[in-house]
Formats: sequence, C-alpha cells, structure tokens
Amino acid sequence: MVQGVYVASAAPGSGKSLVALGVVDALHRHSGRLGFFRPIVNATGTHRDPVIFMLRRLYELDAARCRSGVSLSTAMADMIAGREDDLLSLMLTEYAQIANKCDVVVVDGSDLRGNASGREFDLNVRLATNLGLPVLAVVGAQSLTPTQTTAAVEEAIRQYESAHCPLLAVVVNRAEPTSVDQLQTRVQSAVRTMVGPVPAYVIPEVSEISTPTVADVVASLGLHRMSGSAELDRDVRSIRLAGMNVDNFLRVLEAGDLIIVPGDRADVIMASIASALSPEFPTPAGIILADGLFPGPQVMSLLSRAPFPVFDERADSYAVAQKAAGVRSEIHTGENRKVAAALGVWARYIDETELLDRLALPRPALMTPLRFLNELIERARKQKRRIILAEGSDVRVLRAAEILRRRDVCDVTLLGNVAAVHELAAAHGIDLGGVLVVDPATSPLRERYAAEYVRLRAHKGMLMERARELMLDGAYFGTMMVQLGEADGMVSGAAHTTANTIRPALEFVKGRDPDGLVSSVFFMLFPDRVLVYGDCAVVPDPTDGQLAAIAIASAATAVRFGVEPKVAMLSYSTGGSGSGTAVEKVRRATELVRKARPDLPVDGPIQYDAAVNEAIASSKLPASAVAGKATVFIFPDLNTGNNTYKAVEQSSGAIAVGPILQGLRKPINDLSRGSTVEDIINTVAITAIQAQSPD
Repeated sequence: MVQGVYVASAAPGSGKSLVALGVVDALHRHSGRLGFFRPIVNATGTHRDPVIFMLRRLYELDAARCRSGVSLSTAMADMIAGREDDLLSLMLTEYAQIANKCDVVVVDGSDLRGNASGREFDLNVRLATNLGLPVLAVVGAQSLTPTQTTAAVEEAIRQYESAHCPLLAVVVNRAEPTSVDQLQTRVQSAVRTMVGPVPAYVIPEVSEISTPTVADVVASLGLHRMSGSAELDRDVRSIRLAGMNVDNFLRVLEAGDLIIVPGDRADVIMASIASALSPEFPTPAGIILADGLFPGPQVMSLLSRAPFPVFDERADSYAVAQKAAGVRSEIHTGENRKVAAALGVWARYIDETELLDRLALPRPALMTPLRFLNELIERARKQKRRIILAEGSDVRVLRAAEILRRRDVCDVTLLGNVAAVHELAAAHGIDLGGVLVVDPATSPLRERYAAEYVRLRAHKGMLMERARELMLDGAYFGTMMVQLGEADGMVSGAAHTTANTIRPALEFVKGRDPDGLVSSVFFMLFPDRVLVYGDCAVVPDPTDGQLAAIAIASAATAVRFGVEPKVAMLSYSTGGSGSGTAVEKVRRATELVRKARPDLPVDGPIQYDAAVNEAIASSKLPASAVAGKATVFIFPDLNTGNNTYKAVEQSSGAIAVGPILQGLRKPINDLSRGSTVEDIINTVAITAIQAQSPD
C-alpha cells in the first residue's frame, strides 16, 4: 500500500513551504519512488505553480509524479455551488494516479491565503481524511507570544481530532529565535497532554528565507533591467529611498540596500557605484531609477559597468518604494540559496529519524545519483567538521561556501585576501555571513606554519625564507592547517592543477602507513547504481603490490560511502584466456588482494564487459561471485583509468564525482578546473565524511 503524509497549515502565514520541502527531501533520501501533489494552488494550472517547478528541478520528479490539482478560485466556486463532493472526488482521482507510480506521496495542502481560509482549512481536513493520510500540522508563530502560539497549537489539534485526522507530528514554524527552547518545551507538553506521544518541533524565523531577493522585487513590480550586473539572486536587506545629499546618503547606506532614486540624481548614482567598488563601503543590492528620468550619457556609461543590477521605472520614487517594501519572499524564488537555508534549518530543528520511524517506510532498492549525493550532505551534517576551501578568489568556491553554510553541512574556512574575497562576494550577491576568511599573507599563523614546514622538510634542506614563501600558497597553508589539527580537511583545485593540490599533502601529511600508497577513486553515478573507479588520477603505472593496495583502499572507500564492494581487477583478458606482462601483473595483484583480504569478493584479470554484464559473465566466468556484478573497478594503469572514466562520463551521461584521494592520514581532495558549484559542494561533503570518526 502506498504511504504518504498530508502537510497542512493550521492558519495563514505558517511558512508551510519550508516544511513541505523538508519532508520531500527526507523522503527522497529514505524511501523509494516519491510523489508530490498540491491539490489546491493559488496559481492556475501546474505550469504556473513555482513550487512544482522547484521540486521537479531539485528531485528530478517527472510530471506524472509531481503535479498540482485545481486553482483555489475553482475550488471555492465548487464549494459555494454545493459541488464539494465532486471536487473531493476529482482530487482523490488525481492522487490515485500519482500513487500508482510511487511508494510514498507528499500531499501539500492549500496555503490558506484566500478570503475564506476557514473553508479552505475544512476542505484540507476532509481531503486528508478521505485519503487516509496522517497530517503533519504546521502552525505559524510569527508575531505571536509563546502563550499565543501554544494556544494556536491546541486549537489546531482540537480541529484535527474532531475530524478524526491522525497526527503524524506538529511543527511550529517562524518562531522568535530567542524563544525556541522555551516554546519547544511548552508545545511538546501541550501536544503530549492532548494526543499522547506525537512529536512536536519548533523552527525559528530564518531571515535568509524571509528576506526578499532582487529577483522577487523585479517579478513583483515588473521591472526592466537596463544595465549593470545580470545577477538578481541577491538579498534585499532594506529599501533605501534616496532623497538626501550624498554625504548623508553614504552615512546611512548599508550592504544589501535596494536604492530607489529619481533617475536624474547623478550624485547619488555615482556615490552608489563608488561605494560598490570600494572595499571600505557597502555594496547595494541594486538601483531603481524612478520617475521616468535618466542621468546623462557619461553616467549611463558608468552604470553599464555597475557590479549590481540597474532598473528603470516610470512611477514616482515614493510609489516604487512602497511597492518594493511590500514584496513577499518565498523559498522557490531564491533558487539554491533559499532552498539551502530552508534545508539547513530543517536539519537543525527536526528529528528526521523520529519522524520517518512513525511512517515506517521501507528503504529504497536503488541508489540513484541524486539520492547518493543528498545522502552525502546528510552524513556530513551528522558530525560537522571544519573544511578549508583554499581558493577564495574563485566565484564558484564562494557560492559553494554560502550554500554549505546555509545547509549547515560543515564549518567552512576560505583562504584569500579578506577584503578582496568579501568584495568579490558582494559584487555577485553572495552572502558569506558565518564563513571565516583567512588571509595567509597576513595571518599570524603563517610564521608558525613555516617553522613547522621547515621541521618536517629538514631532511630536504628546507630554509625558513622559502617556507614563508610557500605558506602564501593556499594549498600549502590550508594543508598545514589540516596537518596541525586546526581544520579537519581541505579542498582545492578549482583554479589550480591536481599537482598543486596534492603536492603539499604528499610532502608532509603523507600516508596512513609509513610505506602507504596514496591513490584515488571516482564515484561514477549511473541512473540506477553507484560504481567506484580506481585509480584514475594519481598513480601512473602501479606495480602488482601497488595495484593490490589500490584495490583494498578502493573497497574500503566504497564501504565508507555505502557501496557494497565487489572488486574487478581489470585487464584486456578474462580469467586464463590471455597472457602477457600486463595480464600477469593484474593476476599477481588479484592474488595479493585475496591473501590480504580473504573476506573481500575480488576477481581478475577480468575485462570490463564481463565485470558489468551478467550475460557475458555467465559465459566467460560462470563461477565468479564478482563477474557481472562488480561495483569496484581497478584499472591496470593511470592511462587506462583516466581515459575510461572520461569516456564513460561523456558517452553514458554518468556523473563522475572525484577524484577522491585515499590513503592520506588526513583528508585532502582535488577538484577539476571545470568544477561546478555542485561539484565543489559534493567534494566538500565527501571530505567532511572522510574526516569523521568511524561509525
């Protein structure tokens, strides 16, 4: 039987979207085929429902499993006309069509923003009852005292109980941050008194979600961008109506202000540009030139180079400011930044294990790429570690740092010139609040790190002057932070070579064992499984002993990340069908693995097709426990491994995550210079997991 949950608001303005997103994210990681249904939406039709679009993008849900029902206006008209039963029947039919394709369905009730919110609430209750789904009740605490909030929770429970709706849990959202602990105690006590052991959670108001972006204002006011930066995903901290002189304007200007000014005020416009370009002054979120006026051609030319977006509007400044001040923010309008903030606060305040245990969901049979990557984030969060990102001058790295901090994945330290890093972030609308930035050139740590480097490299004749110079390099400085226990791991390589990233680690972090080999793997994410490829990045031509060490290390990495290891030692020959120096090396390496790890399923030499295809395996190696079922693939040399992983990635559409270094005493990982923001986030999560204590 398909299982599900009905997410319902108890009153308008509860912030239910955050809860619905958190539930979807948790179920996507811990269940099989997921469905999502919004029976009543304020928009007309699925194509106008931004929540549906957001979830389809984030969780790769197709239209058959993620869609909305009828518009609120249609639902209200049917109820007024006495067609409520017909309306419910239609919604039940829609739900059944989704459920037929899913193992679990999240139903997201209406937002209670209409003129008849009481009727909407009743309709949601009837629908949840007819679907037979437990209700996750969301109560908004914004502008309420703890006493008022507790009373609202009690009233919601009474209404759900009177309709015989089973409660999965109660979530109080948008609470005053300073009252969360007190409110948690009061609400949990009230819930237990009324309905027994039903969990209750309290989530604080999160400014990163409630703060509108420039894109929100643009969409609401229908603004036209005339010049400046095209980056609109910038938080608008406040609306600044500029009617004063420049000196007073600069005194009150703050970072993230959306400036509204008559278009002929060249003095204010020039001051805004100068402020954005100066590290001593704040960077505005953008400028709206109002009153249908424009500055002269010279100022217009400068505006085209503004590091913030510039808009024009015919309405007068005061009217524009009033409209802009009334713009609402929604999770779905902030793209990845707001989603990250929402999932971060969900992880901090919701006990997912407790919540999911109440649904008693079976584990999913398949490990999809998206599920694998989402589980990385979840595992990294469980034991937070401090990870160094050595390339603070790269915009991709800054964006990744912001998302990592908002999602509460780990504590991030960026390396780079502090003023330059913050200036670059401000120019691109990146919020680095909560992210530590350290400049190796000015850090008091540099001298101590240089002295330690001299000590560790004394056998190579290292001099203090050269050591000080090397500690200006982010990779060296960051690796030394990890070496001395002042950080737990480091990621670099977005703008530098692999050699630049791993050279410091090989020089003084070194392997776990004195003679230990450092190698690498890629996680190859296919639509229905995750495979491990090694070594495709570090060891050029391994000996048989090194090849065996790579296989054992790769199997251990596979286990660490939830892949059951069945190791294929690859060659151009399968079993005893071929001979030659390369084949014999693989054969000897296979025997060394069997001797060292008799518990580990391993076979070789074996060709790739026999390792992955059960039909071919049945004819070439019918008695093998690995052939046709391999999950860990060990290539005979770097040339073969590197070319194979790239060929598979480009031709099959598989996602390659890595290289992930293995064998080092402490986790240091490399990025491709073509890395995306998501690649960086995934690699940081893997590094954080490597730095965790073993389970």
